[in-house]
Amino acid sequence: MAKEWDVGMLLGVSSGYWQGCTVQAGVRLKIFTVLGQTKCDAGEVAKRIGSDRRATGMLLDALSAMGLLTKTGLEYANSEFSRKFLVVGLPGYMGHIILHHHHILDGWAQLDQAVMTGKSVERRSYGAEVERQSFLMGMFNLAMIVAPQMATKFKLSGRKRLLDLGGGPGTYAIHFCLANPELKAVILDRPTTEPFARETEAKFNLADRIDFIGGDFNIDPILGGPYDVAWLSHVLHSNSTVGCEACLEKTVGALEPGGLILVHDFILDDTKDGPEFPALFALNMLVGTDHGRSFSREEITAMLERTGIVNITHHELGMPNDSSVIAGIKKKV
Repeated sequence: MAKEWDVGMLLGVSSGYWQGCTVQAGVRLKIFTVLGQTKCDAGEVAKRIGSDRRATGMLLDALSAMGLLTKTGLEYANSEFSRKFLVVGLPGYMGHIILHHHHILDGWAQLDQAVMTGKSVERRSYGAEVERQSFLMGMFNLAMIVAPQMATKFKLSGRKRLLDLGGGPGTYAIHFCLANPELKAVILDRPTTEPFARETEAKFNLADRIDFIGGDFNIDPILGGPYDVAWLSHVLHSNSTVGCEACLEKTVGALEPGGLILVHDFILDDTKDGPEFPALFALNMLVGTDHGRSFSREEITAMLERTGIVNITHHELGMPNDSSVIAGIKKKV
């Protein structure tokens, strides 16, 4: 349904980055972690993080106005939500993805330039390792919300070997294995990702069932097959149409006949003017890559058909950010 816009909504959307930057500053400065379960005034918070007292008080007041902190007299404390999701070290910590949003903010500020040139923009660097960690662990944050639901939705009973292509820390491989005791998995991703994946597998006691192959699926062949199920989560949107077709062709080539392929992404309607998040995410790929974008259901289906996939279905699952899954079976000879 079309939004009913008014001036208030327009101004709220235009200035929405104020809220985002406020949250990001709170996470970068570890405000929520410093407060933890305690209460203290602005002077004490400033002392703990080494910041200016006046400016710290302004940030704390803004976070309180947003409902992420509570203020009683001159003392501040985390809200129940912030204690659960914004304190470093706790299981629900979402700070990694928030830091990733901060790292790409400079690119979004140059969206007009990207539209004019059709190319990605140069943005401020926070260091390759810092950005890599926030991205990988941010993807882990988000996948930990979605992966258990995916493992319940897509029954893999009877299947023995799963390829998690571009799987990062392996969150989906982990949850598919937890839901299917006979399943083993292989994560194929860049070598720099392996330490994160190994650490995550160990936390779930699955190191003996999940292996890791270091490589670049855009260049290298798909190794470790044959597989009877392939999971591609948020892989296609980083590539051009040609790159996607090459990736899918290699993936399907590594599948056994009758193998299942599951493509999870921010998938657009065939008209490409919705859902909203996949349409906005296409712009995120515009400022950050030279060829990436969101693809429509029709485009992904056509690419799969060209690689010999049949019985193709689109599963709209009501997931966060309107992600969905297109599934199909490799045709038997």
